[in-house]
Amino acid sequence: MPRSLRVKQDCLDTVKLALRRNGFPSQSLLAEDAGFALATVSKFLTGKPVDFATFEELCQRLALDWREIANLNFGDPVRKIQTPTAHESEIDLDRYKLPRYPTGSIPIGSPFYLERIQIEAQIDREISKPGALVRIKAPREMGKTSLLLRVLDRAKRSGYRTVSLNLEQVDRSILGDLNQFLRLLATSIARQLQIQPNLDDFWDEDLGSKISCTNYFQEYLLQAINTPLVLALDEVNQLFEHPEVAKDFLPLLRSWYEEAKTLPIWQKLRLLVVHSTEIYVPLQLNQSPFNVGLPIQLTNFTRDEVQQLARCYELECEPTEIGQLMDIVGGHPTLVQIALYHLSLGDTTLPKLLETASTSTGIYRHHLQRHWVALEQQPELLLAFNSVMNTNESILLEPIITYKLSSMGLIKQVGNKAILGCELYRQFFENNQDYADRSV
Repeated sequence: MPRSLRVKQDCLDTVKLALRRNGFPSQSLLAEDAGFALATVSKFLTGKPVDFATFEELCQRLALDWREIANLNFGDPVRKIQTPTAHESEIDLDRYKLPRYPTGSIPIGSPFYLERIQIEAQIDREISKPGALVRIKAPREMGKTSLLLRVLDRAKRSGYRTVSLNLEQVDRSILGDLNQFLRLLATSIARQLQIQPNLDDFWDEDLGSKISCTNYFQEYLLQAINTPLVLALDEVNQLFEHPEVAKDFLPLLRSWYEEAKTLPIWQKLRLLVVHSTEIYVPLQLNQSPFNVGLPIQLTNFTRDEVQQLARCYELECEPTEIGQLMDIVGGHPTLVQIALYHLSLGDTTLPKLLETASTSTGIYRHHLQRHWVALEQQPELLLAFNSVMNTNESILLEPIITYKLSSMGLIKQVGNKAILGCELYRQFFENNQDYADRSV
């Protein structure tokens, strides 16, 4: 392993975005929290080399996997890379078997992924059907993308063509323009299928972008392949912030699903729609794709599943200990993973973890700070969340507020009402006087 590392150029935007998402509105706050000089943090964020230990620590505080963003070949480009000895290879292999900090999707093949056996089998069966549509919903950090990766991997190994588009990666300006968005979608699919886009041969201003896109699929993309095509659209909730585009695009998805009932060419298309929790775009029931196809709702881990995951981390936990952890985080997948990660490293004990969980020095500090920043920026969410937090009963909120708080994972929905997501949030916000003052 090199003595120093730097962030890959194409990952710099991802790293800078991670600052605010993890509760660091500025470089100086990250430097202060990590105990590094501001100049060191600035080097890291601008792609300049920093020592390995510093690089790894900053990645952990930003909930990033250092292996995914590190440029491991920034030295002399003509320098020969020495072949490691057998002993060195064994050491490297053992290193990658160690648990990675739980953030983002879990890589395929990781021993720390908890299979959702029944759900995954159900999705696999559904996408084997002509013209299928599967919609996966859950709050943020519940494992949607990790599940999606495995569904696509199995589909590919079954001989299907697979393409995916994460709408979180699409510019807001494009998401706000239906024509641009549909052209981006069509181009992205063509390139992933390794065929020339040739959009202008099918795009007709007189017909409009929806019919043009439909013709492009029917007469070009689907004609170009001989096997089923699984199209996965992740983070579709990004469109919910652009209601006018959503009102056109979501019914378009439904129309493609309906076309498969009469036109064989559309039976090749299998749609996977992934979004955060509930949709709040006002659509007629006969227009929405969210009341057709197979609905999949991801829920929190059960006690048995947490016990099973603990064994993946080679931890022997008593049922009472699992119960104590569940009382705080409620089975929230990412919060459970973070706890087991730290316990497996031996850098804390369960009593200490529980005692400090909701504090600014606890293992959840970045998770909690991220929610803090988000609520500070949206006073209406702050006020509504305070109402939920101050009662043990479910309460009724505005649909849009319910959607946003639920997509963040701060609340759970019981029917059309809301309750607190987990006890950790109550402890953190109740113990923070500044939050209480701001919510009044």
